[in-house]
Amino acid sequence: MASDTQKTQINLTVDRNNLYREESFTDIRVAAIRQLTPVKPDLSTDDSRHPLYMGQTQLMTPSGPVMLQSLLEAKTLDEAIEKFPAAMQKEVDKVMAQVHKSPEE
Repeated sequence: MASDTQKTQINLTVDRNNLYREESFTDIRVAAIRQLTPVKPDLSTDDSRHPLYMGQTQLMTPSGPVMLQSLLEAKTLDEAIEKFPAAMQKEVDKVMAQVHKSPEE
């Protein structure tokens, strides 16, 4: 065990060349989509990079909710909305595969 005098150094420097403004969109039912718009340190939009879209939903289980999240390969919010169901189904399939995986594996 590390002594109190030994401290782990974590790089907490903000990458000024990789900043995003985040906006959230939801249907208040199942879908949450985060649009990450690239920005420069002065908050102007960085047109040299494309926006990113992240889909999120929750899967209710007997043990409680499980958060599912996936990068949506989309260039627009409309495209992200179209790709959301398939991306979330893929994440559900991954979770179900883990649940059904035998302990020996």
